[in-house]
Amino acid sequence: MQAISDIVHIEEHFLGVTLGVIVTPRGLVQIDAPPSPEDARSWRAALMNLGGGMERALINLDAHPDRTLGARAMDCTVIAHEKTAATFRSRPTTFKAQGEETGSDWESIAGLGSVRWAPPEISFGSQMTLHWGDAPIVMEHHPGPASGAIWVILPTEKIVFVGDIVTKNQPPFLANANFPAWIEGVTLLLSPAFKGYTFISGRGGVVNLNTIKNQLDFLKHARDKLDKITAKKPLPAATEKLVDSLLSWFKTPAARHKQYAQRLRYGILHYNTRHHHSTPRPDDD
Repeated sequence: MQAISDIVHIEEHFLGVTLGVIVTPRGLVQIDAPPSPEDARSWRAALMNLGGGMERALINLDAHPDRTLGARAMDCTVIAHEKTAATFRSRPTTFKAQGEETGSDWESIAGLGSVRWAPPEISFGSQMTLHWGDAPIVMEHHPGPASGAIWVILPTEKIVFVGDIVTKNQPPFLANANFPAWIEGVTLLLSPAFKGYTFISGRGGVVNLNTIKNQLDFLKHARDKLDKITAKKPLPAATEKLVDSLLSWFKTPAARHKQYAQRLRYGILHYNTRHHHSTPRPDDD
């Protein structure tokens, strides 16, 4: 576990997304959960050593399975955006580890089987503030990678958890991309409003301004390329060429190359379908 400040810690050891925890006098506010049940138990055990009050809350930064599959195992109140809550209402009650490959981390967990979702018990619209101590915990809606994506902002500590709006050394998920909102969000992170902040990516931990700028350049490039390829039904060869081109933007480990290529492939095909070959549907990460 890495200490970002006296009250904020992150964990990158577990498979899935970067986890966070905020220690308050009232209790622990957790950011996302590991998808593996075994990792969830280990994470809960690690949290017991942090002190703070007795209460527990879990904030899901969006509806992606990598960060929501383990929510039930954390056994606490779940908070998320209202569009994330809507996504859960459109899902079956139980998650089953089968279906097409999306390039997600949970897909490499052996023996995952069926898992009961833990839909959000508290949801909000544009903003919500949690007062569990002297430092307010602000949740803001910033769509882009998903319609219900949010940030968790600690103005006093100058720390912001930005979820999948910025990814480090790996490509983002593009299937539900809203490029105008995504680019707007990344641009906001680079503005004076967040000067001096520590940025925590949901996939990559602490990221610097160069990583955020690179993400902005990538998103503009990907938007332009996808707009061209989705103007018509893309040929498989054109899709593969674009996958290789987009993957080259990231310093990915060789062992993850196949997974990340599939993530982009899945994203391109579903972005194409969503924009040109079907009517709009609810966001389903």
